[in-house]
Amino acid sequence: MSAPLPFPRELALRLLHDMVRIRRLEERAAELYGEGKIRGFLHLYIGEEAVAVGALHALAPDDAVVATYREHGHALIQGVSMQAIMAEMYGKQEGCSRGRGGSMHLFDAATRFFGGNAIVAGGLPLAVGLALAERMQGGSRIAACFFGEGAMAEGAFHEALNLAALWRLPVLFCCENNLYAMGTALEHSESQTDLCAKAASYKVPAQAVDGMDVVAVQQATAAAVQQVRGGGGPFFLEFKTYRFRAHSMFDPELYRDKAEVAKWKERGPIHNYSARLKALGLLDEAGFLALAADVDAEVEAAVAFAEAGSLEPVDDLLRDVHTPEGAS
Repeated sequence: MSAPLPFPRELALRLLHDMVRIRRLEERAAELYGEGKIRGFLHLYIGEEAVAVGALHALAPDDAVVATYREHGHALIQGVSMQAIMAEMYGKQEGCSRGRGGSMHLFDAATRFFGGNAIVAGGLPLAVGLALAERMQGGSRIAACFFGEGAMAEGAFHEALNLAALWRLPVLFCCENNLYAMGTALEHSESQTDLCAKAASYKVPAQAVDGMDVVAVQQATAAAVQQVRGGGGPFFLEFKTYRFRAHSMFDPELYRDKAEVAKWKERGPIHNYSARLKALGLLDEAGFLALAADVDAEVEAAVAFAEAGSLEPVDDLLRDVHTPEGAS
């Protein structure tokens, strides 16, 4: 028998609903990419949904969030509308970045979602800066930064951890360890594969979490958030997860065995969590199908919104583009 959940039924179902929202949005985006409707780079989050959903549901709505180029799910759960996300992927000016950022550069100041960053580890210093600003203004909000394990080999990671620890800044460092930095396995790119040990070397409290279990993610993040918001300084969480799709739509995926992917899919966060809810009597198959239908309707409304959107006029292309004084 499944263990009881540590939160109310409403939240339990919301976590499932949001994971399905991410999954269906991404699956539809992959289809649209194949049709040439979405162009450029597209990095899918399929398989990792429990991390974004569990972690963001443990944050306050006005906490700052910084993510990577695999950020559609984070933006969606932080409150950016699916319509604005889809329009951005279409390159339409109704998108959250006016169509100028595309898939990798979602941004929305109103929901305090500060990107989408195509530079590996590029978001970590930004999160430290947001936390420093909050400290200087006497606020109680925290900054949560999501990044992959590959970012931990970058200098920006070490600089960010060091400064956040030195100044005891309210930063939650969320490492999404999906085992592969693009096509390079962790053990082939970093000499120290104990990621929590790296964080601990800067005297930052660290914890490894099952990133395929949305309940474990939510509970671990809630505890870490309480410590950070209470003045305890930064905290590092390693979410052990796995992406079921290739690194990007351009990736031939020659670096990992199909049997490995199949084995991880057995731990799929949506399937296993919905089965747990059913075992607890909190959900039945009819309820799941109704939830999925509701999500499908939201996705198709987002696609219709993007299709009906408009491209930025040529006359506006130099808007917000600044040239230093004296430059030719």
